[in-house]
Amino acid sequence: MLVTVLAFGPIAEALGGRTHHIELPANSSARFLVEEIGMEIWIGKGLAISLNGHQVSEDAPLSDGDEIALLPPVSGG
Repeated sequence: MLVTVLAFGPIAEALGGRTHHIELPANSSARFLVEEIGMEIWIGKGLAISLNGHQVSEDAPLSDGDEIALLPPVSGG
């Protein structure tokens, strides 16, 4: 299945851009996607995952055509 990943902040920097189309096996979860693109360091550090505009947990199942936004915690001052 093909999903679209929207990355923000340091995740976008690490991936070399904001929008990516990723091919995943059927029955993949949001966590699998995060691990597949090498961003598992953000799990447990406040990563917010949005699936088609709705915040979800990392175990949310993905479907073909989904849009997943990866939002790292905001920092600064």
